[in-house]
Amino acid sequence: MSDGAAHVVGLRMVCFDAADPPALAGFWATLLGGEMSVDGDGDAWVTLSTGPRLDFLRVPEVKTLKNRLHLDVAVTDVERATAEALVLGASLAGDVYDGRRWQVLRDPEGNEFCLLPPDLT
Repeated sequence: MSDGAAHVVGLRMVCFDAADPPALAGFWATLLGGEMSVDGDGDAWVTLSTGPRLDFLRVPEVKTLKNRLHLDVAVTDVERATAEALVLGASLAGDVYDGRRWQVLRDPEGNEFCLLPPDLT
């Protein structure tokens, strides 16, 4: 077995493909309380107080399938956090999960994410 993993020091960024990186980064910055930045190419990122940076990179194709990876967001009140996310431009993703323990939503570009109550975080 290789000792390569010994050189890994942590997760630095989570990258999203985006049609409009600044708009999508703005959604996530507002939802998570991070600071958004945009570079000269129109790509954007969100720096959070804890955890990896979120990067938003412009791509020409649109999202067509369910995510293979998604973010689980810790919240204190799923119902209130859901309402806030919907106001910001998220949409319900009942076709992915329509249970009662947590809420699955889609961000404005269709990326699924979950809002998890304290007993699941």
